[in-house]
Amino acid sequence: MEEKKIRLQKYMSQAWICSRRKAEEYINAWDVYINGVKALIWQSVDPETDKVTLWNMIVEDKKNHVYYKLNKPFWIITTCSQDGESSILDIVEIPERVFPIWRLDKNSTWLILLTNDWRLSNYLMHPRYEHEKEYIVDVYWKISDEELDDMSEGMFILWKRTRQAEIRRVWSWTFSIILKEWMNRQIRRMVEKTWHQVKRLKRIRVENILIEDMKEWEYRKLTQIELGWLEKRLGIKLG
Repeated sequence: MEEKKIRLQKYMSQAWICSRRKAEEYINAWDVYINGVKALIWQSVDPETDKVTLWNMIVEDKKNHVYYKLNKPFWIITTCSQDGESSILDIVEIPERVFPIWRLDKNSTWLILLTNDWRLSNYLMHPRYEHEKEYIVDVYWKISDEELDDMSEGMFILWKRTRQAEIRRVWSWTFSIILKEWMNRQIRRMVEKTWHQVKRLKRIRVENILIEDMKEWEYRKLTQIELGWLEKRLGIKLG
């Protein structure tokens, strides 16, 4: 009878989760399970009968990946539904099983990406790649040039100094900011350091992906142009 089992690292690579070397790191870190049991580096799996999970997410050997962008509505959470709250996955009707890239404040509107491709998530979330994210920020009263400069040059939040950011004034109380890093509630904490408070926060761009004229709640597939640019930027084949 033909042997159907393949090495675990190869299986994870074929599922486009990560490289074989990265799979070994996940296995050694006890992040990978086979049928609910911690995986070992030498193990093989049967793709038809074994259930492989990474961080509680099922690893499936599939090539049919999908990519969507969504204008996240106000007060919608990005994680699984909790205490009766609506999750981002409750408001979309996508036949494939997708997950959001990044966790975002529920009291903000954001451009967010939805996909079933772990590679895209890994590339966009890893700080090493310095991916640009652009936001429009409204505060409650006029913010000075000096205060914008302070945020642009970097400041200490969460016991760490933020990197330099590109900031441009839009109105007396509105500015745009481009970040190449991600820290928990980073923009809100930076604004608070200038004795201001964020009134409205909206992410309008991730790399070349723009929110454009999308209304809140609206979502659509990424175009071939958008995917092509991401492929060139990330050095991976999407689809």
